[in-house]
Amino acid sequence: MQRLRIQHLTKYLFSTPVTLNPHRLLIRPRAGHDVHIQSSKLDIRPAYNIKWQRDVFDNSLAVVSFLARSNELIIASEVVIQHYEHAPFDFLVEEYALHYPFQYAAGEQLDLASFQQLKFFNDQRLVNDWLQQLNLFGRQTFDLLMTLNLAIHNQLRYQVREEAGVQSPAQTLAQGSGSCRDYATLFIEACRCLGLASRFVSGYLHASATEIGNASTHAWAEIYLPGAGWKGFDPTSGEVTGSRHIAVAVARDPETVPPVSGSFIGPDTALPIMQVNVQVNLLA
Repeated sequence: MQRLRIQHLTKYLFSTPVTLNPHRLLIRPRAGHDVHIQSSKLDIRPAYNIKWQRDVFDNSLAVVSFLARSNELIIASEVVIQHYEHAPFDFLVEEYALHYPFQYAAGEQLDLASFQQLKFFNDQRLVNDWLQQLNLFGRQTFDLLMTLNLAIHNQLRYQVREEAGVQSPAQTLAQGSGSCRDYATLFIEACRCLGLASRFVSGYLHASATEIGNASTHAWAEIYLPGAGWKGFDPTSGEVTGSRHIAVAVARDPETVPPVSGSFIGPDTALPIMQVNVQVNLLA
């Protein structure tokens, strides 16, 4: 077990006071058998009301309504967790799913169907052509996934992108570069082309850069493997997720789980300046 402190600051500065519409926050880690939340603090300005709920994917969602106009929006979260996922390779896949291709069990197919549906239909042929080049067929399922994970990690150039949303798989392959969320989106769409149930994960990463601060949130993918459940693959680092990865939100659509989302009413000249700072530290 290891204890981690996660500090996440999002700040919007406006040139003039604006009316802030309700905002949705997905910044609280997903608690479970592998992650226990020891303490949490949330500081928000201006004055607000907050309601917590579970969304359709069981993510912990906060909906914040603001009580006053303001020329700034500050959301500061600090969470201390206990992380128990220290052996990411300690799992067993059902015998029928050890080798690709396989079919999910009848009792799971209905629940997994939406996670097998393509999002970028127009990119399917291009993604399939790229998969053919990787010579994935006839492998063990886990070996196939690791080969795909490492192919994205090794073939593409990581690039920080400030723009909202994700690149399409075709864009990422054509440009040869992308952010962590673009890498995860390509991995997910490739797996769905192969008939594998896949979902997007937004969260935090504990690394040397995030120990220092001035970092951002992270993204990776999870694939449903019979017998093992949802297993995380991080094509940005080329590794299977473990105690360095702290999941906050999962979704079928990569564009639906930004950490902070919302809108404001104000003059055209009031466009905000955004600052984000994420720091993840290992505690004694």
